[in-house]
Amino acid sequence: MRRFLWPTALALVFAALLAHAAPTARAAETFPSIIDLPDGFQPEGVVTGRGPIIYAGSLANGAIYAADLLTGESEILVQGQPGRVAVGLSFDDRTGYLFVAGGPTGIASVYDTATGTLVQQYTLGAGFINDVIVTRDAAYFTNSAQAVLYVLPLGPGGSLPAQGDVQTIPLSGDWQQVAGFNANGIEATPNGKTLIVVNSSLGALFTVDPSTGIATRIDLGSASVSNGDGLLLDGKTLYVVRNRLNQIAAVRLSSDYSSGQIVDTITSPDFRVPTTVAEFRNGLYAVNARFGTAPSPSVDYEIVRVDKR
Repeated sequence: MRRFLWPTALALVFAALLAHAAPTARAAETFPSIIDLPDGFQPEGVVTGRGPIIYAGSLANGAIYAADLLTGESEILVQGQPGRVAVGLSFDDRTGYLFVAGGPTGIASVYDTATGTLVQQYTLGAGFINDVIVTRDAAYFTNSAQAVLYVLPLGPGGSLPAQGDVQTIPLSGDWQQVAGFNANGIEATPNGKTLIVVNSSLGALFTVDPSTGIATRIDLGSASVSNGDGLLLDGKTLYVVRNRLNQIAAVRLSSDYSSGQIVDTITSPDFRVPTTVAEFRNGLYAVNARFGTAPSPSVDYEIVRVDKR
């Protein structure tokens, strides 16, 4: 049984870990390949924060779990509550804030990772708020049931907007809204001027102009990223988690992001329906949602480390 600390104690523990981890964290073999999550946790989203800290969110009750990638030590950062849901996650290094997509609740939540406290909540809209990416200027959320993006404009230093400042941008251009889950994972180019969104049902990737919502389909030739879920952009390589296929597709994008080629497929015997992926150094960290396994307090979950390709 794991012992969980209160958030204030958690911050002190992680601060000490960060102070001592750097000299030994260079060797990939020192990183555990499996990070266990609490039984019954029902994870979906995962993201790295400052240093070797990773966060995972719970579909069951919105809890947020924090773990050290070097030691495997872990704690509950945000206690779950009935009615809360945590799906996609994004971290803003300027503030240490964690942005959380609320799935069917239609809510976006922002937590302070230094204390685990809820900083702000925003009502976005009906549907399924699936994923989020933070850029210098805004946080962008996908809705898998509607052809829109929700935008939280951010002020200087990442300061949060008022509730009334939430914006809705319709997706247009090449975007196709079909039966089933549509907009899922979302990423942004380094300058934040282009977003990348996967349509899970179409198995297609799109660039999106965040100022207009105009989407342009990325030419993958005859290839598909069906079951596409979480995205991670590393340079010009886009990692696409293909959940029920137990794969991560490595897509090499062109310089203007207009086309791409699947150059590798990453698998692991430890994958059990991974949904989203984060990175630290040369490692990718995919969280197993285990969709298809009936949730119960005894079901085990984990984060799996694989090498980048």
